[in-house]
Amino acid sequence: MRLRNKPWAKEKIESYPQYIVPNPENFKGKWHKVFHNEQPLHIEVGTGKGRFITEMAKANPHINYIGIELYDSVIVTALDRLIEADLPNLRLLNVNAADLDKYFAKNDVERVYLNFSDPWPKKRHEKRRLTYKDFLKLYESILVDGGEIHFKTDNQGLFEYSLMSFSAYGMLLKYISLDLHNSDFEGNIMTEYEQKFSEKGNRIYRCEVKYQN
Repeated sequence: MRLRNKPWAKEKIESYPQYIVPNPENFKGKWHKVFHNEQPLHIEVGTGKGRFITEMAKANPHINYIGIELYDSVIVTALDRLIEADLPNLRLLNVNAADLDKYFAKNDVERVYLNFSDPWPKKRHEKRRLTYKDFLKLYESILVDGGEIHFKTDNQGLFEYSLMSFSAYGMLLKYISLDLHNSDFEGNIMTEYEQKFSEKGNRIYRCEVKYQN
């Protein structure tokens, strides 16, 4: 992904602490204090411009959502969406997903969304894939027992790799679609990339997997 430098982005991020949580490590194990309720928490790792997580929060007010995005120049677009929508059940974190266990404790999260993650196709970059075993272990460390990962991509190679990675880790494959937009799946909310790729005729792959106790 080519990023356009936005030198003003960091200042804008710091101007909206009510939406992009500063010092999120202070809320590890206590996210109910941010949302002022005890609702289930779902997170999206690599939230990008925020379309998916914003629409999910609108559609499911009984669930709290956190979108996680490392790049300042990308998360500011998600911030604009959140400012406009002003959703009480959505917050953003401008942090590295590799550090999730610094910000979330075991049982903090019920579901992790991975949407159109970088495929890192070269073998030497395998450890950077968000479905690599080390990341699966990281998600498990913050999820409730039996927590789930919902994964979408247009990259067949990454999808096949991820299915093998989930299976090797001992996860239960609950749902698999090899062509989501031509399936009977209801309630799909598209990301920006998903719309772009599907309009080009690319198939969208989706799966739901569950950690087994």
